[in-house]
Amino acid sequence: MYHYYFAIASENFFLDQEPIEEILRERIQYYVNNNREIDFWFVLNSTSINIIQNDNSYFDMSDSLAAIVSLDKQFIQWLKLRVSFVQIGSFKSESIFVPK
Repeated sequence: MYHYYFAIASENFFLDQEPIEEILRERIQYYVNNNREIDFWFVLNSTSINIIQNDNSYFDMSDSLAAIVSLDKQFIQWLKLRVSFVQIGSFKSESIFVPK
C-alpha cells in the first residue's frame, strides 16, 4: 500500500500567483544532487485530481485544480509552509500513482 500526500490549489494559483515552477525545479536539483529518485508529481486538472477531490470533501473550488502529489510527507508539509494558500491531505493506493 502506498501512502501519498498532496498539496492542492487552483491551477491559476499555482501557475500564475506562486513561483511553483522554480520551487519544483529546486527540489528536482536537490534530489539529483543527493541521488534520490523523484517521488513527486505536479498534476494539472485531471482524473487524478478528481480522485483526490472526491476522497477529501473539504474542497469547494469551481476553478480548475492542480496538485503536487508526493510520497514524502515532510515535503508536502514544507510546501504548505512555503506556499500557504493550499490545502494538504493524503490518500492511500494499492498501486503507484500515475497522473492521467
